[in-house]
Amino acid sequence: MARKRRVGFAVADARHKTVSVRVERTVQHPLYKKIMRRRKRYLAHDEGNDCKIGDRVVIEECRPLSKRKSWRVVEILERREVAEIQPQEIGAPSLEAAASGSEDSE
Repeated sequence: MARKRRVGFAVADARHKTVSVRVERTVQHPLYKKIMRRRKRYLAHDEGNDCKIGDRVVIEECRPLSKRKSWRVVEILERREVAEIQPQEIGAPSLEAAASGSEDSE
């Protein structure tokens, strides 16, 4: 029997060799027939620590690796571009300017 595969987005990557993946599916309400979105988060093993937050990944079922981790990252479909914006670029005061400004007013 083939192993189950899911496609989702990485929502947390703080753990070592582990990524949290949110998988979304649609289901129809049995009585009212409305289409609803259901989300579930899976912990997946990421051997190379390659996944970052926002990446679209394919995960596959595997043997239990820990209490909650029984999925592994098979491939990264697309990477999310994370912009590193400096406070000066958006007109916000920097932390140094804010700290020195509060000392002057006292």
